[in-house]
Amino acid sequence: MQYQQWRLSPLLALLAAFLLFFYLRGSSKLSQTKCSLLPHNHYWLTSKRIVTPNGLISGAVEVNGGIIRSIVEAENWSGTSKTGHVIDYGEAVIMPGLIDVHAHLDDPGRVAWEGFPSGTQAAAAGGLTTLIDMPLNSCPSTVSPETLKLKIDAAEKNIYVDVGFWGGLVPDNAFNASALEALLNAGVLGLKSFMCPSGINDFPMTNISHIKEGLSVLAKYRRPLLVHAEMEQDVESNSRSEDNNDDPRSYATYLKTRPPSMEEAAVRELLTVSKDTRTGGPAEGAHLHIVHLSDADATSQLIKEAKSYGDSITVETCPHYLAFSAEEIQDGDTRFKCAPPIRSSSNKGKLWDALLEGHIDMLSSDHSPTEPELKLLNDGNFLRAWGGISSLQFVLPVTWSYGRKYGVTFEQMALWWSERPARLAGQNLKGSIAIGNHADIVVWNPDVEFDVTEDHPVYIKNPSISAYMGRKLSGKVLATFVGGNLVFEEGKHAPNACGTTILAK
Repeated sequence: MQYQQWRLSPLLALLAAFLLFFYLRGSSKLSQTKCSLLPHNHYWLTSKRIVTPNGLISGAVEVNGGIIRSIVEAENWSGTSKTGHVIDYGEAVIMPGLIDVHAHLDDPGRVAWEGFPSGTQAAAAGGLTTLIDMPLNSCPSTVSPETLKLKIDAAEKNIYVDVGFWGGLVPDNAFNASALEALLNAGVLGLKSFMCPSGINDFPMTNISHIKEGLSVLAKYRRPLLVHAEMEQDVESNSRSEDNNDDPRSYATYLKTRPPSMEEAAVRELLTVSKDTRTGGPAEGAHLHIVHLSDADATSQLIKEAKSYGDSITVETCPHYLAFSAEEIQDGDTRFKCAPPIRSSSNKGKLWDALLEGHIDMLSSDHSPTEPELKLLNDGNFLRAWGGISSLQFVLPVTWSYGRKYGVTFEQMALWWSERPARLAGQNLKGSIAIGNHADIVVWNPDVEFDVTEDHPVYIKNPSISAYMGRKLSGKVLATFVGGNLVFEEGKHAPNACGTTILAK
């Protein structure tokens, strides 16, 4: 009897091992399904229009384990061994997922404004696969390792796309190299500062001395400093607009308070230190990035000249500056208030020229939402309403819709929204459909039109404040893949939020 028990024990152990194997494999598959609307880890995406670093091709992209494993052109497709599931997208565009380097998700502390769950669902629905979250508008602002940890904790299990973080350069830490290094060592991808009041109490403005010190520290880490480049020259003349006879409901009144000279003055000041980033300079390795350029005249020309001198400098603009013009903004429609402001129609045309000619490097949303009450939609006072365009879900179709008349190509869309933003954020395995890269992919139909109305599924928290409500757009997002997971398809999100936080190493 004892001998028989001894012989049966290995058989029972083997059976238990098999059962455990199939249980774990089933659990793994279940976990994958909850993170993805596609129950396959290994699959092919085919289309007649795939945007690659080598141009537009017809063919297939193989994804396995969240990584792009191969890219096959159409003429070689029939002879390719096709293990794995195949999804044929016909003539829809397969493009690298968009990377937004300038988004305010307001989490933690102001989730009534937006928040990681709603913001990243909106991003996924708009074809964005990576967001870099700004250090202000959340509470507290991200200016230390401790406040960064609050961000990371708030994001855990709440993000549908990958999210990285900028840290804040403020007067309290600018002259403290140890404090800045601690923040950078904690994982922020770079720093952000304001050259004018930010509107957030714990994120005060910096001067050029603060910025110079920040660049010297960033040089060691080879990470960028992002700057809101507006500088008040005559505070009294700007503030007088509230006290004189100008109508605060008129957009022209607000426009006068933030003239192009504010951007020009700030950039002139920045160029006194950006020269330090040149090869051989004291801040070589640092990089200066100017956010949301709206002045296409003198300010744009200054940046162009700095690049020609070898300064390590880039600049972004935003879809709202390329879509709207001051002349069309109605009295009291504070949905359009932002800083810098939306300028004239002729300025908009020049911004497009600068973007198409390569003088503007990339695009970002500057998604800056708030609660409807702070937009003063009923009052319509441009001088007192919160400034910021709520746009995250719509940046792909907006760029395409307004860019078509300028002859924008799919390759340019990928350059402005994926490749160059990935480079700025130091994400070498994102931003292009290339072998070995993360399978961060958007599939969209450029020919489908849709109306952004109350009937359209909008995932940002407070859609009523978006300037894009009521617009007709072209370019419908069909599917969004993040790290190989199908996180959005035809109006439906994956059951679980399985995006990852991105920390610099």
